[in-house]
Amino acid sequence: MSEPTQAMDRRARVYVSGAEGLIGAAIVRELKRRGFTNLLGLAGDGPDLLDWVKVEAFFASQCPEYVFVASGRSGGIDLNQRQPASLMRDNLLGSANLIHAAHRHRARKLLYLGSSCCYPRLCPQPMREADLFTGPLEPTNQAYAMAKLAGITLCQAYRQEHGDDFICGLPANCFGPGDDFSPENSHVIAALIRRMHAAKLAGDEEVAIWGSGSPRREFIYADDLARACLFVMERYSESAPINLGGGQELSIADLAGLVREVTGYPGRLAFDPSRPDGMPCKALDASRILGLGWRPEWDFHRALSATYAWYLEHENGIS
Repeated sequence: MSEPTQAMDRRARVYVSGAEGLIGAAIVRELKRRGFTNLLGLAGDGPDLLDWVKVEAFFASQCPEYVFVASGRSGGIDLNQRQPASLMRDNLLGSANLIHAAHRHRARKLLYLGSSCCYPRLCPQPMREADLFTGPLEPTNQAYAMAKLAGITLCQAYRQEHGDDFICGLPANCFGPGDDFSPENSHVIAALIRRMHAAKLAGDEEVAIWGSGSPRREFIYADDLARACLFVMERYSESAPINLGGGQELSIADLAGLVREVTGYPGRLAFDPSRPDGMPCKALDASRILGLGWRPEWDFHRALSATYAWYLEHENGIS
């Protein structure tokens, strides 16, 4: 276990890539809450991560001291099946450009966020960091997971070759305000909220749900994940990735029941086992971060209700 590292100076230049997304926006909120005053690349002012010239120019002019890599395209099973090449290419290019620029411009520390999808499909549960690279990946998101694994390996390679303090975190399935609720790209919680809310308004008697309902997933609220990201940025400095979990684990069927309760949808839930389930189970062994003293703060039901409340407030602007 690593020793605590130096606390981040509240005046330090901090760049959150992906600040417009679910996780990045939550990190920005937490940074502002803690009094950080020099945040870079906000409000769409960050570079196009797929363009090396623009990434290099941004780092040369802004010289970020701390970098949170919360960017990259992602989505549910449907998007992963339709656009595996695009997801893999975009994540590979963006990660490589960011990591190399952080090295070139001597960032003090970088946190790269991978995904629980990086673990083998039939990984022992809960999944330990040592289980990475020990078996075949889940086929429905293999291309995306391979790109994330490459990003992890690249951070480790820069640490080995150049001594860069680049660390990697593996978040559980994240949800919360600012999630992507679109039909094309949404993950399971956002998709269920959107569909059950629409079914309630339309008076539909039934909502069809992909898969058998039996797979189990661990979920972490975005604000808790943001706190975990700042925690490891200040308290963790090792080559091995660290799981960012400790949230709620439940089956997709149980999750759907909770979303039905929160949204007030009165109809039936019809599971379709002809559709892919994805990994049978994805729960993280969070003993390392818990052992360092971090704990989640949000109760799952309260977090789910807050997410639905945000959706109701913003649904007219969601495509």
